[in-house]
Amino acid sequence: MRVEKSQSGRPYAGRSTAEKPSYGSGKRPTGKPQFDRQSERAPRPPGKSMESSQEREEYAWVLDYLPYGKSVGNTAAYQKKPLVQAVGDKKFTLMELVPKSGVVPQIQSRVYIGSGDRDEIDHVKQRIGYSDLTTGANLELPFILEACVRYQEARFVKFFNEAHSITTRLHMLDLLPGIGKKLMWSIIDERKKGEFKSFQDIKDRIPSLHDPAKVLAHRIEDELKDDFIKYRLFTTPPRRQ
Repeated sequence: MRVEKSQSGRPYAGRSTAEKPSYGSGKRPTGKPQFDRQSERAPRPPGKSMESSQEREEYAWVLDYLPYGKSVGNTAAYQKKPLVQAVGDKKFTLMELVPKSGVVPQIQSRVYIGSGDRDEIDHVKQRIGYSDLTTGANLELPFILEACVRYQEARFVKFFNEAHSITTRLHMLDLLPGIGKKLMWSIIDERKKGEFKSFQDIKDRIPSLHDPAKVLAHRIEDELKDDFIKYRLFTTPPRRQ
């Protein structure tokens, strides 16, 4: 089995793209009625995040640690400063951070980047795009996104309880990988009987939805990869767009 390494020399064993989980194969049957606009919320403009909060990231998950920064330019190694690539856990903003002197943040750790005293991070250097990620950060991203979703389970269970129509023909649940019209209606009908309480509750009541956390993480990754994706459920558009 091939083992890849990040610039920090850390191994990434057994995490090939072939191992990425599938997210269901629900087909979208035809002939379903349009959404009742009186029972659903008004549609939102495309291209904008459908989560209302625009707050700054306060925590980030470390994707990769680069002890000598990026391998660009002719700067001598001893002049280069350490750099961290990370993803925020509120809007999933990809960014580069500068760690404090002598601190080596661990990959997959959750670090504080908000205002006030910080234990590990000196400052946020800049926001970056998906194409700016190192090989190591790219390999870690799917696993860290899933961990982040599971860490904030209540927030994402709430999404399943409150997801609504975007247009008269498109629902927010339609945008999740592997969820077709039949499965979407099953979720809507089931939540009318009572709100979902947890991911396990969703799996128990909707057996064909095998792992809600992985489905959500896959959608977030899709939004990060595509700067021009039409609808955003969990992320904000890149600044350069």
